Amino acid sequence: MKDSKNIRNVAIIAHVDHGKTTIVDGLLKQSNTFRSNQAEMEQSLIMDSGDQEHERGITITAKQTSVYYGDYKINIIDTPGHADFSGEVERTLNMADGVLLVVDAQEGPMPQTKFVLSKALELGLKPVVVINKIDKPARRIDEVIDEISDLFLELAVDDSQLHYPVYYAIGRDGKAWTELPDNISEHADLNPIFDAIINDIPAPTVDVNGSLQLLVTSLQYDSFLGKYAIGRITRGEVKKGMPIVLIKRDGEQISSRIDKVFGYRGLNREEVDGAIAGDIVALTGVADAHIGETIADRENPEALPTIDVEAPTISIYLGPNTSPMKGKESKFNTSRQIGDRLKRELETNVSLRVKEDGIGFNVSGRGELHLSVLIETLRREGFEFEVGRPQVVTIEQDGKTMEPVEELLVEISPEFLGTVSQELGNRRAAMVKQEQTSSGATRVTYILPTRALIGLRNLLLTATKGTVIMNTLPHGYQPLGGKLNKIRNGALVATDAGVTTPYALEMGESRGELFVGPGTQVYAGMIVGLYQRNDDLEMNVCKAKHLTNMRSSSSDGTVQLTPFTDLSLEQCIDFIEDDELLEVTPKSLRLRKRYLDQNERKRAAKK
Repeated sequence: MKDSKNIRNVAIIAHVDHGKTTIVDGLLKQSNTFRSNQAEMEQSLIMDSGDQEHERGITITAKQTSVYYGDYKINIIDTPGHADFSGEVERTLNMADGVLLVVDAQEGPMPQTKFVLSKALELGLKPVVVINKIDKPARRIDEVIDEISDLFLELAVDDSQLHYPVYYAIGRDGKAWTELPDNISEHADLNPIFDAIINDIPAPTVDVNGSLQLLVTSLQYDSFLGKYAIGRITRGEVKKGMPIVLIKRDGEQISSRIDKVFGYRGLNREEVDGAIAGDIVALTGVADAHIGETIADRENPEALPTIDVEAPTISIYLGPNTSPMKGKESKFNTSRQIGDRLKRELETNVSLRVKEDGIGFNVSGRGELHLSVLIETLRREGFEFEVGRPQVVTIEQDGKTMEPVEELLVEISPEFLGTVSQELGNRRAAMVKQEQTSSGATRVTYILPTRALIGLRNLLLTATKGTVIMNTLPHGYQPLGGKLNKIRNGALVATDAGVTTPYALEMGESRGELFVGPGTQVYAGMIVGLYQRNDDLEMNVCKAKHLTNMRSSSSDGTVQLTPFTDLSLEQCIDFIEDDELLEVTPKSLRLRKRYLDQNERKRAAKK
């Protein structure tokens, strides 16, 4: 691309599950980025390339791609919609000149819509609104347009941002319109979206003739060329073999040389001889680059402002496994191996913080989901470790300890309102707003401490028979409040090591809910279930029914056990209390007490 006026850099932002990635897929397919046979073979969500992204159905990492439309090159940045990954949104918006704000025609603007739009408007990006999923039976397009207007009035930084074009789309079918169609089944394509990007989003305002400046906003690796530093060229041009200076966050300057320059076409990187200001490129040869640092011309090195990402709110202990079953199911289990892997993660995960904590580490992130995705990633790579209960990250302000606060939006059927209100009342949540949606559901907004959210999702899912819709948004800080009441019952704790037997588990069933089935290897101090009462109960789940010469083996019939509850990773993290740990291996998740010995637990409880 020889002229920066023919480049468009656009980020697609929206609340989770409003159709960002689906629209990007449609743009890729319509622009003939794939061969016809290749497009048929591609999965439906092309941009969600990670295993966890497919399984969870969400975008976790921001990704860039580019398509050609006529004489224009359009660089598209697909961003996550979940609040826990908003650090990804904050860093990648620096590469864009405008945003496509995608809003669901039924749900309207949701908490994350508000968060990402506020970040985009603060940066002065030009917004284009796309109302997606207009084929939904419960669509309420007029109300949604009014809600979007209210949102812009609340968030706009200057008057020009209050004037924005609105388009209508069915992303799944690859259709878009400039006006609301009378018949959505009529033939249509995504040309209105392409035209909106060309006409409504400005070309990058850059100086092509100045000395080189590029802010590193993303990093990637491969085993052949090593580290790729990805970012938008703010000034000048970049060429293969060009000598440069890497300006670190503390001002230190490291001389280096660009090995190769890559541009984007579809999902692939293409090697190019050079690129001009305004384009998004990936550079190799700058092995010391980190996110937020500047690659500049060696003759005239000038640093760009670094990327500021909001502070983490939840921390968790992550350290080497100390259980009797350590090392049996993993490749990596030492503190050094875990520490080296976390250091690599810090290079690409901008909203993560890691501090050494004895032989383990204190890992801080933006929410439970952010941390559980990291834990699952490490687990799949063959790591074994133990994690503690999530804790809130406090800050000091004017001599006071302040804790983070969240805005929680809950959508439920009216019949469950009492149950949900009681649960949130126990967690010191203050109701701010209550409204009825067009579908008949009740939408309630609460303000509550971040620590009150730990374990809340699973409780509300159970209380509402799996129908609750929950969304959260950071809402600043408040003075640290008192301790929250203990909400969970006690645990059933194994007293002996061995293999569980149906005979022993049958007795355990009458005392609570079991987390293990027969034939499971357990050790003393391992949690095998949830007790019916508030205190813990020690029990032997390996006890066999011994035979005597007065009874045959078949006289008592077969033991009929209720299927045990197999907790997911998120449920396990929600379950554990301060005196408990979760043992994570590539093959197993085991809940356990911090002190495995019964006498040690009693001594620790007295302190």
